[in-house]
Amino acid sequence: MSPSRRALVLNATFEPLGIVSSRRAVLLVLDTKAELVHTTERVFRAERMSVPEPSVVRLVRYVQIPRHYRVAVNRRTVFARDSSRCQYCGSAAENLDHVIPRSKGGPHTWENVVAACRRCNTRKEDRLPHEADMVLRSTPVAPRHRVQLLAMCGGASDDWSTYLGTAAVDGTRLTA
Repeated sequence: MSPSRRALVLNATFEPLGIVSSRRAVLLVLDTKAELVHTTERVFRAERMSVPEPSVVRLVRYVQIPRHYRVAVNRRTVFARDSSRCQYCGSAAENLDHVIPRSKGGPHTWENVVAACRRCNTRKEDRLPHEADMVLRSTPVAPRHRVQLLAMCGGASDDWSTYLGTAAVDGTRLTA
């Protein structure tokens, strides 16, 4: 069985909490910490039992999560937020660009990092967008929907759309 298969974990209130491997989801179910909500057609087999592969599990007990948690800013998550499109011209993105360059004190934060194509990134160089006569298509913001963004990074199951919304499943841009 491939360890790359994933399952969505819901809080007891059906609020999305995170994404774990299918194996981890099976362990949560076997430890009676979670219950199966949706399964795939695949099965985990052991000597004396078989368990359907989870697609969605719900925790039995409510878990308090901090609301100020932010997803790490990296290539994968920025490309997911920006739908892999250059935020200057709209073509396919290949690089990350700091709107305010790092050399000019620009931080490596959601509000300062965008996806960019090689042409726009080279054209902008070490300048501010207005200095390079460029305009951002949208203002970069930190995504509010942490779990949806994580789902977009690795592809979401159709079973997840009920809990995450269609943006995470169809890959449309997530905004604040």
